[in-house]
This record gives sequence, structure tokens and C-alpha cells, in this order.
Amino acid sequence: MSISKSIFTTCTLLLCSISLAQDYQPPRTATGKPDLQGYWTNASITTMQRARELSDIGLVIPDDQLNQLTASNHQNVRQATDDNQVQGQLPDGSDLARGRGYNAFWVDPGSQFGSVRGEYRTSWITFPENGRIPYSDEGNQLRREAREQFSGYGGPEGAPLAERCLIGFGSTSGPPMNSVLYNNMYQIVQTDDYVMILIEMVHDARIIPINGEHRPQALEQWMGDSIGWWDGDTLVVETVNLHPQQKSRMMAALSDEGKIIERFTRYSDDQIFYEFEVSDPVYYTENWGGEISFNSTETKLYEYACHEGNYGLSGILAGYRRQEMDAAGTND
Repeated sequence: MSISKSIFTTCTLLLCSISLAQDYQPPRTATGKPDLQGYWTNASITTMQRARELSDIGLVIPDDQLNQLTASNHQNVRQATDDNQVQGQLPDGSDLARGRGYNAFWVDPGSQFGSVRGEYRTSWITFPENGRIPYSDEGNQLRREAREQFSGYGGPEGAPLAERCLIGFGSTSGPPMNSVLYNNMYQIVQTDDYVMILIEMVHDARIIPINGEHRPQALEQWMGDSIGWWDGDTLVVETVNLHPQQKSRMMAALSDEGKIIERFTRYSDDQIFYEFEVSDPVYYTENWGGEISFNSTETKLYEYACHEGNYGLSGILAGYRRQEMDAAGTND
């Protein structure tokens, strides 16, 4: 095939793809709004920030490099676990001496890079161009202080939020709703007045009023204060006022001066096109954001019983009660 004919064929396919996306009519609710309801997953080996080893590639992975990069990055997920076991294989006990943790038998991050509108991406972040979060010096300092306060085990209140089963780790519940090592499932339920997003990880639930008003700033809640509205066929969600323990610890840290905008558009029968933008003059040197694909699935969410069989926090609390009794000079 000649080069000119190849270019013509490629351009024709791209134009057809764009045309089909533009002509797509989403299923609608009884009142005419795009129907976002169903089960969705953003499982992928694409990460929020572009990995350093992928920095030379840019945002979109070339077709001739996709298979090699997929194989190597999927293998990296296995090697990041404690015994290199893989999903679907029973542990052989070789990790017991080190203490059994999250080996790859348990994790399920996805097996391929995320495909967003037909492009395989190296990062969910699309701007800035380097695919990295543009933290300011002040923002990094605030994050270091938060890690020192909340990422250790100096007491039950100092344990990580996910360890305490308060919210999912890695910003899986958002905003923005990032993909993590496992439990990347979401269920969307929609009425004219509310959109509810149930997150598989830790069973978080975001309840977003449509055409509502933000709550008083004193009401600081997990995952922030979100309100939504329809811009044509796109659901727009604005979030402010994260809970104090989340402000410096989310994938998108947020001060009282910041906000996060999310946009949900039904791109096809099988995909929601999800966009997000983070703006905050305290944590970042510039606005940043990106795009994520949420893909439909027939799989249902797991019941996430976070502390079932977990004796960690009960042991920590018992130890601290013992210390308190010793300090008070009592033995009971």
C-alpha cells in the first residue's frame, strides 16, 4: 500500500470515528436527560500521573509500541507485589515469612492501558503536557505535613483513612475518580434531582444534588461538597470544601480556595467520557486535569466489608487503652 493511500485510509477511519461520536444519541431518562445509569469500570494500567519511563512517549501510545508497553507495564504491577503471584493462582506460601500482604492474586488493576475515545493513554492527566501534577512548594510542604500526621501509627486517629475504612485509597471515590489496584467498579443511579455514584472500594457513595447549592462551609464532609447541573448532554459537577483530613491527602489536594470540575458525557453505549479540572492557587502552580474512560460492564459490585476479619485497629485501640491505664496507675 502506498504511503498516500495509507494516510488517506487512516484519516478516513479517524473522520468516521469522530463522525460516529458526534452523531451518537445516548439513551435518555423519561424526562429526556442522558441516562448514565448502570455499572461502570475504569480499571486500567494507565495511571493518573505519567510514569517517568513513559515521559518520552507523550500522552498517546503509538500503535507499534502498544503491545510491548502493555506487557512490560502489566508485569510491573506483578513485580510491585510481595511474591509475584498473579490473579487466578493460589498463593504457595512463599510470602508467609515476610507477612502476607497484597500479592497480585488479590489485585485487579486491569490488563491494558486506558482507551479514551479510541486512544491508548500513558496517563489520565492531559494537561499540563508532561502528565504530572504541578504542585507548588507550599503544596508539597502541606502534603509532607499531612503524611507525617496521618500516615503513621502514632495512634488510631493517625492511621491512613483507607486503613480506618473511612474512604477508599488512591482517590478512587474522587474527585477525580482515579483507578487503583482493585475494586474499580462504580454504579450510577440517577433521578431528576440527584445523581448517586456508588464506589466499590470501601462502599463510598457520592450523592450529588442537581441544580442545588453548596452547603455552609462549616459542613465539611468526605469527598467534599458536590453539586451538579446539565450542560446540554453533559453532567457537570463542581466540588469544593473537602474534609480537613482529605485536603492534603487526596490525589487532587484542595484548599479552601480550590475547586474541582468534573464532566460526564455518554460517549457511546459502552463508555462514559469523564473529564476533570483541578484549580487551586495554594497547592498548584497552574490548573491541571485530564480524561478517563468509564466502560460499561455486566459485572456487579462486590460487597466491601472493609474490616471483616481485620484485627489491626482493634489491637491498636486495645494497646492504647492499656497505655492509658498504666499511665493512670490502674490495672483494671
